[in-house]
Amino acid sequence: MKDPALIFLAAFLVNNIVLMRFLGLCPFFGVSNAVETASGMGMAVIFVMTLASWITWIVYHGILLPFDLVFLRTAVFILTIASLVQLVEMFLKKSYRTLYNALGIYLPLITTNCAILGVTFLTIDNKFDFLNSTIFSIGTGLGFMVVMITFAAIKERLDLAPINPSIKGYPISFIAAGLMALAFLGFSGLFGLT
Repeated sequence: MKDPALIFLAAFLVNNIVLMRFLGLCPFFGVSNAVETASGMGMAVIFVMTLASWITWIVYHGILLPFDLVFLRTAVFILTIASLVQLVEMFLKKSYRTLYNALGIYLPLITTNCAILGVTFLTIDNKFDFLNSTIFSIGTGLGFMVVMITFAAIKERLDLAPINPSIKGYPISFIAAGLMALAFLGFSGLFGLT
């Protein structure tokens, strides 16, 4: 599959990184208490994911592959992502203090967000060129953000709903996440994408 539109749709809907691949669940459950916080986290993830995809693609094809150092891929990719997250954290701390405080511990956790590391691996494993790698990472990041915002809106409504106390909190959140995953499973036959 090399068509950029299909790559985007597959990353955004069909193979959603959170609901279909189950990557990035820590921020999905931890930061999705308010729509504002979820959208801020989503934007930060899109930014870091796209930049990480660019840099790791260049490093992999420019250094690791030609010098037969592919075995260092995981370490190099994690260091790249950690550096980018530090830059985002410094920027948010300086420019958007309220968003920085709202994200709390989950902002540094982007460093270990397996969704971002997973995207960098998937772009290499799927043999995407630089353009398709960019499209894939943006589509994946947007899919992550849409799911985060949708889940935050659902959780805000659930907080006001008359729910049995025995399933309030995380139990009902897991039920809602499971139902969202089932809904996204409906996209699996879209345009013949899998």
